Amino acid sequence: MKLYFQKTRGGAQLPVRATPESAGADLCACLEAPVTIAPGETQMIPLGLKCQPDKADMALLIFPRSGLSSKHGITLANAVGVVDTDYRGEWFVPLHNISDTPFTIEHGMRVAQLVAVPVYYPEILETCGVDATDRGEGGFGSSGI
Repeated sequence: MKLYFQKTRGGAQLPVRATPESAGADLCACLEAPVTIAPGETQMIPLGLKCQPDKADMALLIFPRSGLSSKHGITLANAVGVVDTDYRGEWFVPLHNISDTPFTIEHGMRVAQLVAVPVYYPEILETCGVDATDRGEGGFGSSGI
């Protein structure tokens, strides 16, 4: 599989894995000036990239970086971003500050990570009922803590 990236802004950086076996490739902010995210605030951070995968049966998932989240309270506002293989616009990440301290994003800072996953395209059908299981309709917390 190949991902073809086009840089849309000066100073944009292609995604890079920190180690050869890293599942995610780091995505870097592409900024003209630093952006400070106040507590409780969300800022759209441009990456300066567009992408064209060479396969259609996949999705590109954008996850928070664990260090930014656990040490600084900077996470993605949408939890996980989904980039469909037919999207050709510039990529942005909505960074949200869940801490009580402002945090500044600098140009080139690693702000998220990209993971490619296979996608199934199921046929969507309506039915009159679904099969019973041992779990049944037990929802959130029904299997214990």
